[in-house]
Amino acid sequence: MHPREQTIFALSSGRPPSAIAIVRVSGPEAATALTLLAGKIPPPRMATRALLRDDSQQPIDDGVVLWFPGPASATGEDVAEFHVHGGRAVLAALFATLSALDHMRAAEPGEFTRRGFENGKLDLTEAEGLDDLIHADTDRQRSQALRQLKGLLGDRARDWRAQIIEASALIEAGIDFSDEGDVPAELIAPALAKIKTLLGEIQQVLAEQGRSERLRDGLIVAIAGPPNVGKSTLMNQLARREVAIVSPHAGTTRDIIEVQLDLDGYPVTVIDTAGIRDTDDPVEREGVRRARGRAAEADLVLWLVDATHEKNLDEGTAPVWVVRNKIDLDAVESDAAGLRLDAAIPRQPADVLEQRRTSADFAISASRGDGIAELISALVGFAQNYFGSGEGGLISRERQRKLLEQTVVSLRRSTSVIEHGEELAAEDLRIAARSLGQLLGRVDVEDLLDVIFRDFCIGK
Repeated sequence: MHPREQTIFALSSGRPPSAIAIVRVSGPEAATALTLLAGKIPPPRMATRALLRDDSQQPIDDGVVLWFPGPASATGEDVAEFHVHGGRAVLAALFATLSALDHMRAAEPGEFTRRGFENGKLDLTEAEGLDDLIHADTDRQRSQALRQLKGLLGDRARDWRAQIIEASALIEAGIDFSDEGDVPAELIAPALAKIKTLLGEIQQVLAEQGRSERLRDGLIVAIAGPPNVGKSTLMNQLARREVAIVSPHAGTTRDIIEVQLDLDGYPVTVIDTAGIRDTDDPVEREGVRRARGRAAEADLVLWLVDATHEKNLDEGTAPVWVVRNKIDLDAVESDAAGLRLDAAIPRQPADVLEQRRTSADFAISASRGDGIAELISALVGFAQNYFGSGEGGLISRERQRKLLEQTVVSLRRSTSVIEHGEELAAEDLRIAARSLGQLLGRVDVEDLLDVIFRDFCIGK
C-alpha cells in the first residue's frame, strides 16, 4: 500500500505530561480505530464520552472521542480524534493500540495538512499561512499569518489566473478566426485591456511585499562594541531577564547570544556579540570574527561604548546607533542620565531599504537602567519604519514573490510580442497562468511539497 493510502495518527497537542492530550487519526482505517478503542462510532462532529480499551479489551483511559467522516473534515479523509488525559503512560498505550492496526502508521511532520492540501481543502498559500501562524511569535505576525490562512493571496491569485485564461481564450479565438476580417482586432483589444489591468494589480501587490516578508523574518539588532563596555548587561536589560553572563573581565562573551523580543508586536532578534578588539587568544579571536560578521548582516547595530572608547566598526550596510554606556560613572554625562544626547527620537529615513545608514547617539546606564526606556522607544520607532504598516501586504515568502514576478514578466512580454504574432502572446499568457498555478500549488509543485511541509509540527 502506498504511504499516502495508509491511515496516519499523531499527537496534535502539546508535549506530555499535560492535562489533556489530543490524538488525531486520518485515513480509511480511522473508523476501524474508533470502533476498536471506543466500542462504537459516535454521531459526526459530536463530542462523546467513551471508555477507551486496547485490543485485549483492557481499559486505557476515560476520554472523549469525535468523528469527522470525509470529505467533511480537515484532511478530506475520515478523521477520528481522541481527547485523553495527557500522561505518558496513557499516550503510550493508545499509540501501541493504534500501531497494531493494519495499514496504520505514525504521521510525518505536516502530513495532516499536506493531505488537506492534496484533497483540495486548502491551497499552498493557505498551508504556508498555517505554518506561519503556528510559528508566529508576536501579535503582528499572527495577524499577518491569519490573513494568509484566510486565503487572501490565494483568492487574488485564483481571480488573476481566471482572467488570464479569459484573455488567452480571446487571443486564441482571434487566431482561429483570423481569416474573417475584423474579428481578431475585436477580440484582441479587450484581451490587452484585461492584461494591462492585471499587470497593475499584481505590481501593486509586489510593491507592498517587502513589508510582509520582513515581518515574517523579523528585525535583527546586533549589540556590538569593544570588550567590557556593558553589552551583556544591555542585552539583559532589553530581555528583562538574565540571558548573558555579566563579568568585569574583558572577553567573557566568546560566542553569539541571541534572544527573541516582542517590541510592540514587532518581532526583534537581539544579538550579543563578543567584544571587538585585537587579541592573541584564538578562541576569542574567532568570537571577534563572528561578531564582526553578525554585525555586518544585522538590520541595525547598537555600537556600545563608554567614555574611553569611540566607534570602531567596519562600514557595512546597516544603520549604526552609538550608545554611550556607564553614564552613572561619568561626572560630565551624569546630569543627562536617562536622556538621549539629542532630544528627539532619531529621524529615520523614509524608506530604510533605500537609505540604510543613519546615525544616532544615546546615553544610558545599562547597570542602573537609565535611558533604557528611551532606547527601547527608539527601537520601536525603527521597527515601525522598517516593517511599515504590514496591513496591505499579501506576500510573506520568497517563493510567492518570485512566482508573481514571473507572472508579471510573462504578462508584459505578451503585450509586447502580440504585434509579431498572436500565437506568441498566447504562449506567454499560458506561462503566466502556469506561474499562478504553481503559486496555488496546483501545477508542478511536487518537488516543493516535501520542503514546505517538513517544517510543520508532527500532528499538524
